[in-house]
Amino acid sequence: MNEILSDAALDQIFRQARTYRAWRDEEVSDVLLEAIYDLAKMGPTSANCCPMRVAFLRSKAAKEKLRPALDAGNVDKTMAAPVTAIIAYDLAFYEKFSTLAPQRDGQKMYAGKEALVQETVMRNGSLQGAYFIIAARALGLDCGPMSGFDRDRVDKIFFAGTSWRANFLCNLGHGDPAALRPRAARLEFDEACQLL
Repeated sequence: MNEILSDAALDQIFRQARTYRAWRDEEVSDVLLEAIYDLAKMGPTSANCCPMRVAFLRSKAAKEKLRPALDAGNVDKTMAAPVTAIIAYDLAFYEKFSTLAPQRDGQKMYAGKEALVQETVMRNGSLQGAYFIIAARALGLDCGPMSGFDRDRVDKIFFAGTSWRANFLCNLGHGDPAALRPRAARLEFDEACQLL
């Protein structure tokens, strides 16, 4: 457990991984989607709250339901992607504490505390969304995470009558490297970090 990953693995997950906007016409299996979730769910969250929920849009009909909620610049790449995952969070995540954190009283901790619930789902749901991207890359898929959509509309279309709410979208598949843009800059250590 304390070994450093190989350079090839680090390249695949981080250094050479890119945000894809164009996709090869290759299917992504349900087995692989389940494997991504099964890896991503293992990342830490506060009090093991695990608020992330995922809706995998695989069919043409599901993608067409999403289309009117997308910003114009995100339509073509999303329609072409083999899968679009709506990375969501569950505002009622604490109702699963009997399984996830049986030593804690989720109702007492969170019920009726809207600000605390909102802070918890955004922080932990976004963390889990990042784990999801890393898991997908580790399992050989390319990702195209994005904002650029009408969140309220997505919630009405896909999550009406539930406690799920969209956080961000992530296209999944095998990207077309010929369509990649040059990599944008990143801040150097001294610009972004402090050693105190």
